[in-house]
Amino acid sequence: MSRYLIIGAGAIGSAVVEQLADQGHEVRLMTRSGTGPDHPSIERIAASATDRELVTRHAAGASAIFNCANPAYHRWPTDWPPIAEALLAAAEASASNLVTLSNLYAYGRPTGPMTPHDPLSANYEKAQVRATMWRNAKRAHDEGRLQATEVRASDFIGPRAQSHLGERVVPRVLAGKGCQVLGDVDMPHSWNYTFDVARTLVTCAQSDGAWGRAWHAPANPARTSREAIDDIADVAGVARVKVSAIPTPALRVLGLFSPLLRELPKTAYQFQTPFVIDDFETRATFGLEPTPWDVVLKDTIASYQRR
Repeated sequence: MSRYLIIGAGAIGSAVVEQLADQGHEVRLMTRSGTGPDHPSIERIAASATDRELVTRHAAGASAIFNCANPAYHRWPTDWPPIAEALLAAAEASASNLVTLSNLYAYGRPTGPMTPHDPLSANYEKAQVRATMWRNAKRAHDEGRLQATEVRASDFIGPRAQSHLGERVVPRVLAGKGCQVLGDVDMPHSWNYTFDVARTLVTCAQSDGAWGRAWHAPANPARTSREAIDDIADVAGVARVKVSAIPTPALRVLGLFSPLLRELPKTAYQFQTPFVIDDFETRATFGLEPTPWDVVLKDTIASYQRR
């Protein structure tokens, strides 16, 4: 049995906590509110991840710290740096390994399937924030101050996920209502199941060969937004609905009233060009395969029906 400290109880953090607890490990979950999954092996801690001394204390004896924090999207430039710096310092001070959940933003506009070795060349602020986090962790790893790895994923699908295939889509499909989505509805896109992302994080934390580099969570073959929404309807046993794109001018107008929507045009390229993940090395190295697509959809649909 090992001890782990997980920061954040969003869709992925909660799944990581549950998987580690089910394996019989001692798990500490740190969130600002102290909430999270209920399990006898989980100790829930109400604290700020920016407090490096507090994080270091709770990381004592931990095999790894999992950075699954989830700052508000429009606050990444202000909220991420202090969290990342505190967790990096805490991992070094407590002699814990550092496992970070990340995304594909830092690659920028792709010209083909994205690999973990692609340059982090995106030039907009949010992408640069994530790129800097990894470069700092990689530098600390290369200097021998700690062991670090990063798991990158595309847009999530699954229970509790804040997703383009989430709250604005699944309930509407189940109710027989049309859906509006971002970008080109017929552009191939990779979707990562929340359970598979968490499983990759846990696997990397427990594998000697994972350190010092990034990995991609395994994903099923890319599906366009239209195909994915049609699949949701088919698996749910309801009629397919109309799928259309949110007009760019409308998005800009909505952005005047919502900090979240105001940020979306900067990353709209992810749905305007093929956005496909290459997960070959993760499959080959760890033997991880994505959960079958129909199972992913059944689980996602059931999570909304239970509400």
